[in-house]
Amino acid sequence: MFTSIAITRVTVLDQDEALDFYVGKLGFQVSNDVDLGFMRWLTVSLPADPERHLLLEVPGPPALSPEVAAQVRDLVTRGALGVVAILYTDDCRATYDELRSRGVEFTEDPTEQPYGIDCALRDPFGNHVRITEPSRQREVSDADRDRWSGATVG
Repeated sequence: MFTSIAITRVTVLDQDEALDFYVGKLGFQVSNDVDLGFMRWLTVSLPADPERHLLLEVPGPPALSPEVAAQVRDLVTRGALGVVAILYTDDCRATYDELRSRGVEFTEDPTEQPYGIDCALRDPFGNHVRITEPSRQREVSDADRDRWSGATVG
């Protein structure tokens, strides 16, 4: 059966801008950059995990009709496609500080969660990326549920 997840697609609106962000700011490296004629096959991977790739793909033909591609671009810019990647780190707060110093804008500061410490950012196109420092799973509390639902904890 399956042995691993090799490639995960991230919808971007400009591949050069995506490279500036994923390589220049987040620390990925280019693993494939191939002109296929009908599309540019552009993947990046983490130096610590070179066998797992993100395909930075612009929506369009031949996979999508022009009309559907326009709808996908609209959803991306609204941040409506959900989390595209969860990146693990050994120190979430240090990674957060390092990336902020590189100009990365976060949507959530590092927060203690039942599964570790994590924070969140959006790439230049609207995709959500989470950064997690995993820890031993603890039981989910009512305070966790309230925080996730947006309710105020008194």
